[in-house]
Amino acid sequence: MTNIMTYYKTMINLNINEVKTNFSSCLERVSNGETVIVCKRNVPIAEIKSIPKLPTKKRPIGLAGKEYPDFQINDAFFEPLPDDIVAAFNGGGT
Repeated sequence: MTNIMTYYKTMINLNINEVKTNFSSCLERVSNGETVIVCKRNVPIAEIKSIPKLPTKKRPIGLAGKEYPDFQINDAFFEPLPDDIVAAFNGGGT
């Protein structure tokens, strides 16, 4: 129940004219984690909320080795494809 109360507590209801007049301050509040509900004649029509932040660290490489320790790539994987398959990729073939 507390999460629902917090959710509604951090929402601000503003009519369109108020949003237009105070757009910079609305964006400031959104960047601080609040959600702005845009209303037309006190009827909610839209929601302005922040987007998730992009991860700051790079994604790890090689996760298959941890989950599937027996996973190996055969040397044939790195060999060139047969000519008929290459032709199929280029729009030719049967």
